[in-house]
Amino acid sequence: MADLSFAQELRKNATEPTKEENQRLVNQLPFSDRTDFENAHRGFVAPLPTATITGEGGKALWKPGQFGFIGENAPAPDSVNPSLWRQSQLINISGLFEVTDGIYQVRNQDLSNMTIIEGNEGIVVVDPLVSVETARAAIDLYYANRGRRPLKAVIYTHSHVDHYGGVRGIVDEADVTSGNVRIYAPTGFMEAAVAENIFAGNAMSRRASYMYGNVLPPDAKGQVGAGLGTTTSAGTVTLIPPTNLVKETGEKQIIDGLTYEFLLAPGSEAPAEMLWFIEEKKAISAAEDVTHTLHNTYSLRGAKIRDPLSWSKYINRALSMWGDKAEVIFAQHHWPTWGNENVVELMQKQRDLYRFINDQTLRMANQGLTMVEIAEQFKLPESLANFWASRGYYGSINHNVKATYVLYLGWFNGNPATLHELPPVEASRNYVEFMGGADAVLGKAKKSFEEGKYRWVAQVVNHVVFADPNNQEAKNLQADALEQLGYQAESGPWRNFYLSGAKELREGITPQPTPDTASPDTVRAMTPEMFFDYLGIRLNGSRAADAKLALNIDFGNSDGQYLVELENGVLNHTAHRQSDDADATVRLTRETLNRIALHEMTVADAINSGDITVTGERGKLEELISYLDTFEFWFNIVTP
Repeated sequence: MADLSFAQELRKNATEPTKEENQRLVNQLPFSDRTDFENAHRGFVAPLPTATITGEGGKALWKPGQFGFIGENAPAPDSVNPSLWRQSQLINISGLFEVTDGIYQVRNQDLSNMTIIEGNEGIVVVDPLVSVETARAAIDLYYANRGRRPLKAVIYTHSHVDHYGGVRGIVDEADVTSGNVRIYAPTGFMEAAVAENIFAGNAMSRRASYMYGNVLPPDAKGQVGAGLGTTTSAGTVTLIPPTNLVKETGEKQIIDGLTYEFLLAPGSEAPAEMLWFIEEKKAISAAEDVTHTLHNTYSLRGAKIRDPLSWSKYINRALSMWGDKAEVIFAQHHWPTWGNENVVELMQKQRDLYRFINDQTLRMANQGLTMVEIAEQFKLPESLANFWASRGYYGSINHNVKATYVLYLGWFNGNPATLHELPPVEASRNYVEFMGGADAVLGKAKKSFEEGKYRWVAQVVNHVVFADPNNQEAKNLQADALEQLGYQAESGPWRNFYLSGAKELREGITPQPTPDTASPDTVRAMTPEMFFDYLGIRLNGSRAADAKLALNIDFGNSDGQYLVELENGVLNHTAHRQSDDADATVRLTRETLNRIALHEMTVADAINSGDITVTGERGKLEELISYLDTFEFWFNIVTP
């Protein structure tokens, strides 16, 4: 691992072109409007505890004061986009807050907010953060200031880990099993939560280490926040399945004496998501569909593309259902908005923001423009562009427009020259050769850097890096270009990606604590079908191309029987079926399967201990296992 002081010295100052680009936003946006700061402070009850939250072996999981350098009245440093700096100042207004009578939020104790709603007999907790450790600290802060009240219910607004991962920090599963505590979630929640964090979980989590700046130091040249929140905690991720699924828009539930009316919003910010209105409080919970930023219709960590048209229509439906009644709207990120007129304006602007992205992307696509051309030319009307909650602190116009293009038209732009391009390393070697060699490219790129053409430098020098990843001069120049782009970025994730890339180009990969979304609870929540699908993802199809085998898998009466067949480099499974022609029959419990999946025991150990019994050709089970790949987390991103 690189020496920290040496690594800090490698970072450069903002250049004059970067300062000029950042000043342009200062002149454009209404920085004199302090309404958001007033709202972010409103209802303050108590500050967050100052102590670092630690885990096993004293590992730091969450440092409440790590962004203390972002002073609320401090001018933006040259190395931070001033609009993003303003957003980070707002996000760092932390602590326990009263939203309205009987509704409280703990903010900036993790990436997301925890909301506590007081009912007739106890409390309902909404979205218990990423980690057990931060969730426990958040609920303890509430108890310390409001008194200990019995937990009656938990609500998961949607299927992203920062909205359920800390659940075991606030409730014992025994209380859920007994019926003392109910857990509410939108229909499809479990399938979405498990699939997203398992099937592509390794790649997503690695890219998330860039997106949330986990590899960056928190300072003015590093991590200043993610636009949606500061960053993610690195503690214990858990999951308790919901007991009550909300299945229809308009459905009403009386929860601890309060009337909740729900609106399902699948495929908006998450595959499974819901908003609701508490009638007695005249309060809209917007989940993550109405926040103080342009959100992601595509997440840079990697995720299925979200539909901005449906997103817009869900907000419009919420306006129709509750817009004439609501006096406050709060979300699971950022700060609330009060007053019916202000609530309606925020919802209308957010509705129109996503609709504009959808409609104008398609208008321009139908005129023959390609994905990149549309994103480059795309402009919001001033009424949206200069509204603070429309700014791209988390999503961005550029990558959301590209996502919308791909949603409708796919990755291919129609030009056959782009239909079958060479892979990066081979293409880069050819580019560098055609351009006269690495020295010639770097010489011209340095001149472009001095002219402030950082996007071009990053694009062209990337070819030199991929043609020769040992060329440190190229990596350093690439890092310098990415760094300036990071200093200019208004989006927190863009900044974090640029600066994380620069860091790894200069220093190499230095593993840092990150949340483990494929946690034991997530693995246990997988259905057998999901588990076999995941094995299919791990199967090395090339090595298994000529293999053919069939296994009967018997989990016993509670979890059923499956026929698993390997042929043509593909692993298929069929529920409720066993074959007399199978090579072997494998009997095990679901608990044994979980322990194997969590690397707590090997298949060989389980067979030797009797936890797995094999009738038939045991070697066929071992053969299947031999074809499964394991995924290295810290894979290369900015080098081949």
